[in-house]
Amino acid sequence: ENISYDKVLWHMPLNTMQELVGRNAQFYKDWMAHPDYDDYWRKINVEEVFEKIGIPIHTFGGWFDIFSQGTLRGYAGMSKKGKTETARKGSNLIIGPWGHGPSQITGDVDFGETAPVDSSAVSLRWYDYWLKGIQNGLDKEPPVKLFTMGSNEWMWENEYPIARTQYTEMYFHSDGEANSKRGDGTLTWDKPVSSEPADRYTYDPNHPVPSVGGNNCCGTPTPAGPREQNEVESRRDVLVYTSDFIEEPVRIAGPVKVVLYASSDAVDTDFVAKLVDVYPDGKAYNMAEGIMRARYHKSLEEPELLEPGKVYRFEIDLVGTSVEFQQGHRIRVQVASAHFPQFDRNPNTGEPFGTGDEIKIAKQTVYHTQAQPSHVVLPIVE
Repeated sequence: ENISYDKVLWHMPLNTMQELVGRNAQFYKDWMAHPDYDDYWRKINVEEVFEKIGIPIHTFGGWFDIFSQGTLRGYAGMSKKGKTETARKGSNLIIGPWGHGPSQITGDVDFGETAPVDSSAVSLRWYDYWLKGIQNGLDKEPPVKLFTMGSNEWMWENEYPIARTQYTEMYFHSDGEANSKRGDGTLTWDKPVSSEPADRYTYDPNHPVPSVGGNNCCGTPTPAGPREQNEVESRRDVLVYTSDFIEEPVRIAGPVKVVLYASSDAVDTDFVAKLVDVYPDGKAYNMAEGIMRARYHKSLEEPELLEPGKVYRFEIDLVGTSVEFQQGHRIRVQVASAHFPQFDRNPNTGEPFGTGDEIKIAKQTVYHTQAQPSHVVLPIVE
């Protein structure tokens, strides 16, 4: 029997997916049985053993690759915790404006002729130095090479995250109507000084916010990269906070996070955040993204369901990026509760992961007051 892709994507519960498609994949059963970070994941997580690795690693990836988080954390961990000085100083990182492979155009954006590189030649040069002892100048170069989107140029750095980074907050503001890009949400360098009205939206798992671009890979229905966000930002279940037009370029390079003060009337839900570059013509392109399953607000090891109506502080990891927001552009943050099918829908019921087929419509509230200042943290570099 032919099974349509849409039927598979929308199927619930997730733990019966194999019966639907007629396949038996043990790894899928294992993943479904271990939704929390436990010994199953620890034994296959390289981050647990950096201190035991005595040889350097060559790390090559893309800002929009599905593996970008592992790429960045892998290099950062090895350069700080590797067993030997050779492992720490010899490891390198090259990351460009790509999905799962080098290209000049990723998503809807052309990053210029310098964006693509010959990954085989780059890797061969690295192995020639370390395995054959060929003195090709590799040891004279900084270990980190990052592509900065916007200015479309490569940066050479001595470390990642970059030591001179100024982590700087931009705060959410509105009069309680930040829903969609037509709303009144703003983003400024100034912390709220009064009790601004909260923003509210409804998340219906039967009508989730669709995935448009982002970090993905390889033959999926949601191709990777920066994509024009009009479809997403026209929805009322997406909060949109936008800065004024930029007078001088703002360059960021490194980890990005959104600190969200929010509540839900559900015992579990998701919060999604995107960092967006808004061009002078109004077109907006996603630059970084992250998602938080609310039950993991304390830790990935010990989930804890929410108390409905209680305000929580959520830290949403947007992984990392390098962008120079150009003069005349604007910086934007989106907040929603779905990014489907890139991520599975949270049914909002609090049931064990992947076991239920019931859904609850959740009412979400985002706060931006002096005491609860929702914001994005940008890694600004000069």
